[in-house]
Order: sequence, then structure tokens, then C-alpha cells
Amino acid sequence: MFRQLITCTSMALALGATATHAFAQGGTQDYPNKPIRLVIPFPPGGGTDILSRVIANKLTEATGWTVVPENKAGAGGTIGITEAVKSQPTGYDMVMGQKDNLILGPYLYKNLPWNPTKDLTPVAHIAYTPVIIATSANSPYKTIGDVIKAAKATPGKITYGSPGNGTSIHIAGHIFEKAAGIQLTHVPYKGSNPALMDAIAGNVDLLVSSIPSAIGQIKAGKLRPLAVTSAKRSSSLPDVPTMQDAGMKNFDVSTWYGLFMPANTPAAITQKMNAEVNKLLALPEVREAILAQGAEPQALSIKDFDAMYKADFSHSKAVVEASGAKIQ
Repeated sequence: MFRQLITCTSMALALGATATHAFAQGGTQDYPNKPIRLVIPFPPGGGTDILSRVIANKLTEATGWTVVPENKAGAGGTIGITEAVKSQPTGYDMVMGQKDNLILGPYLYKNLPWNPTKDLTPVAHIAYTPVIIATSANSPYKTIGDVIKAAKATPGKITYGSPGNGTSIHIAGHIFEKAAGIQLTHVPYKGSNPALMDAIAGNVDLLVSSIPSAIGQIKAGKLRPLAVTSAKRSSSLPDVPTMQDAGMKNFDVSTWYGLFMPANTPAAITQKMNAEVNKLLALPEVREAILAQGAEPQALSIKDFDAMYKADFSHSKAVVEASGAKIQ
């Protein structure tokens, strides 16, 4: 009897292991067999939207999969993240995350129904980009030094527009103020495009923006770039000085973009998506498309991406508190 029990138990375990193995294999063998939704948590036309559509289109071209971009804007990008978190962890819903919604949002919106390190799983890092400080082509400011000089003479008079209160762009503007020892007046907008249009029109003195959002108007001559916030000059705008070039030592502020899926999405699926996206990022035409938007393509393993964004999240609380950013 005991021997029969052992035999039956062994058979059950073997069948269970076989079923689990078959499920894991099946999770990728026929994946995907329907369209994959890519949630874009910001309005059309901004940096996140542009890069998301580059990836969606190129992924569709390269693999034959159907990747469908869908804008779900609002609340600093947290509405789109919430949409993705609520989705089933089947690999058919992913979201473009970055600092605004994943890293800063939880410290600004106190009642978010998710935690970025627990309710999402990283899939593929796409790119990073410095922030750019620009002004209207008709502005009297020719350099970042001109801005600092004027701001010290008239504290609070110079205004700067950003895509919204508490965004990584707003935080970059705050860090600039502190580093330069000046006081500016922040004007938050609901997205990149409204801030961009008002800066071109001269309704705000400065625009603080991601490069992908502003590069088209810079190349069209409607915006004058003053400085980028990264330690190195941008590959897309090599003639634009860094803040360190302007004398602010160790100034290095950038944001990043990456794909996430709901927590508990099978690892076989996330690894498959990571591999396909990383193949894309190695293609010259994809790299050129990303660089053309002012971002720097960067492929990472899931392990390295996970470590990077979790470290970023843990370090951002003090920065947000120091900025005084609050969501009303």
C-alpha cells in the first residue's frame, strides 16, 4: 500500500511538472497570437508618445506581430500606468514607463492604487535622454549664463514652462534653480505640446523639456536651445552646451523610457519581448530613428533594467520633497 502511494505520488508530481513545463513552453510558442496593446501614458506629440510609436511600428515591422499604441493621458502619466496595472498578466498589455509616472508619481499622488516595484515587471529599457532648456528664437537670452544673470537681477520674474507639476522636467528645472542659486517661476502645463507652443510664442520665458518633445521646433529654428542637463552633450544636438559647460559642476539630470508589463506576467514572455526589443535597438535604422528624436538608445537585460529603476525609485523621494512639488 505504501509502495503504491509513493508510486501514485511520483506520477502526480511528474504529470504536474510536465504540465508546468508545457504551460511555460506554450506561453511563448504561440505568443503572440493576437494584438499587443502598448499604453502610452501621455498625450500625442510628446517625447513618450514619439518614442513609443517608433518602437511599436518597428516591432510590428520586424516581427510581424501587431503592436497597437493607445494614448491614456492624465495625472502626470499615472492614469496610463494604472490602466496597465489593472490588465491581465498575459503579455498582451504593456506600458511605456519613465521617471514621470513610475519614479516620481508615487511620491506626488498619495492614493495611487499601485506600487511600481511590486505591481509591474520591467521588460525592456528603450532609451535615455537629457532635459533641454530652451527659449523662443526671439528671446533676448542667448546662453544659459544670460538667464542666470537676469534671474539674479530679478528673482522670480523669469518663467519656465514644463509638461506638468511634479514631472521629471519640473524637477530638472528645480535642480537648475538650486544649482545656479536663482529663483524662477514655474508654469506647469498639461503635456509637452502646450508648453512648447507657449514658449515659441514667448508667453513663458523658458521651456524645460525632454529633447524628443522639443527637437523638431529647435531644428525648425523656432526654439533656441540654451543647454542640456546631461554630463555629456547630446548626440542629436552636439553644438548645444551642457550645464557643466556653463560652470555648474557635476550637473547631470536625465530621464529614461522603458516597457513594463503587469506583475506576474510569465518570465518566458517578458524575456521574449526583451530579446526582440533589444534586437531592434541594435538595428541602424531604429537607432537613427531614436537619435533623431533626441534620445540615446540603450538596450539592457531585464535584470539590469530592474536594478536601475528600483534604485532610481528609492533615491527620488528626497529629490521630490526638496523640490516642494505638490499635486493639488
